[in-house]
Amino acid sequence: MTTEPSPYWLRDNCPCAGCRDPRNGQKLFRITDLPDDLAIAAGAELDGHLEVLWSDGHRSRYPLPWLAGETGEAGDDGRTEAGKRLWEAADFADGLPEARWEAYLADPAERAAVLTAVRRDGFAVLRGVPAEERQVLAVAGTFGHVRVTNYGELFDVRIEPDPNNLAFTSAAISPHTDNPYRDPVPTLQLLHCLENSATGGDSGLVDGFRAAALLRAEAPEHFAVLTRTPVPFVFRDRGTELRADRPLIDVDPLGRIREVRFNNRSIATLRAPAAELDAFYAAYRAFAAITLRPALQLDFRLDPGDCLIFDNVRLMHARTAFAQDGRRHLQGCYADLDSLASTLAVLERRSAALDELAALFEGEGAGEYLGEAVTMAEHMLQAGALAEAAGAAPHLVAAALLHDVGHFRGTLHGRDLMAGQDNRHSDTGADWLARWFGPEVTGPVRLHVAAKRYLCAVEPAYRAGLSEASEYTLRVQGGPMSEQEAAAFADHPGAADAVAVRRWDEQAKAADARTPDFAHFRPLLASLMG
Repeated sequence: MTTEPSPYWLRDNCPCAGCRDPRNGQKLFRITDLPDDLAIAAGAELDGHLEVLWSDGHRSRYPLPWLAGETGEAGDDGRTEAGKRLWEAADFADGLPEARWEAYLADPAERAAVLTAVRRDGFAVLRGVPAEERQVLAVAGTFGHVRVTNYGELFDVRIEPDPNNLAFTSAAISPHTDNPYRDPVPTLQLLHCLENSATGGDSGLVDGFRAAALLRAEAPEHFAVLTRTPVPFVFRDRGTELRADRPLIDVDPLGRIREVRFNNRSIATLRAPAAELDAFYAAYRAFAAITLRPALQLDFRLDPGDCLIFDNVRLMHARTAFAQDGRRHLQGCYADLDSLASTLAVLERRSAALDELAALFEGEGAGEYLGEAVTMAEHMLQAGALAEAAGAAPHLVAAALLHDVGHFRGTLHGRDLMAGQDNRHSDTGADWLARWFGPEVTGPVRLHVAAKRYLCAVEPAYRAGLSEASEYTLRVQGGPMSEQEAAAFADHPGAADAVAVRRWDEQAKAADARTPDFAHFRPLLASLMG
């Protein structure tokens, strides 16, 4: 390290189990718990880590890539313009970000791609969502929770006999964001098309961040006015009265665009000195004019089964007027970006974990498997395939596939079982897999060696069928169970699953057997990851 880091920053980020809950990373101490004279007593780099002894006796260990900023959390929460791709309509000349509903549900990678588009571009369209009542709630449930408002858990966008909102008429609606009179405002909106046979009624989107960025570039004085002027947004009907005073353009402490609230229908009377009102309305008109530029307006038509998901604090949505010569019926609901971002982060974390497992199968998995005629990867893939062919439950297929992951050295640092030392690979592997999988998967992995010892004790024919290498490792691992041990194992609630995995384990040593590759099992593993 070229410079010594701030001691309080470094200690505040100590990753040890005494400072952070290993399950969720939450800190277990207050910043005021640290001594006033905190200092680094000693520090040294060892095995890719910085090891620190603190003046109060505490010890910390930090990965060097983390200290260098190569890993860990980004410097932006993804909500500001820094984490977005600002766009104009021409950027989607080749098509909108979209996916088929069936693929979105079945494939975690497809779901991640859709959620990434919403986070990066502000929107995505799901095609083929059943054109049935309340399906929009099912879409929202795939990544978050519905925000219930005075409109209910969902709302119908169609002509109403006594509308409390212009959206429930056939009139054209100019680009706007919804619910600016709430604080906090719903940050996501979903619109699911059930019917659209009317002439007109096309949908439109404008990137409000792009419009705001253009205003900043073309008229910085107008941009400054709109970021510092609180505007009263109001909604009222017979049963509701809502108000929020917020700027049209909100920026974070670094000046980055973070939120746009723009709805001409909901702006109430702004009270201020005449000079300030003149400045505001000049800026407001300039911003509004930018949002109406044809280059910024992305127009498309929602057909039955299409569900649009979009960022309601960034994108402005619009609608052309439509004739009452047909029916136009959309159902909508509100949700929030934090749940979407959480779901996406978990999907990405799971994908990274599966990539790590795949790398083990492709790398170290090509190595010799305990003197057998197959590699480690071939053995484990065969075990997974045997479980799958037997119609086993998904968690057992996963356990069979991953049962010997504890033998991999690069990540798990196992010792050489064939050298006469028990590397306790069942425990090592189960502990490592527990970062991603529940006990239904890790339990059989943890017990599969015990299951071998059990079977050798209660089924002489099973032991007679062991390979020479397996007989050797049996002795290293403790030999057949005693009668008392076998009885205790048989009473274990996970014994049956462990025995099933063990039988597939023993069968999975056929040279040149045709088996699926690791990619075949990825969707199954992803579905089991917690």
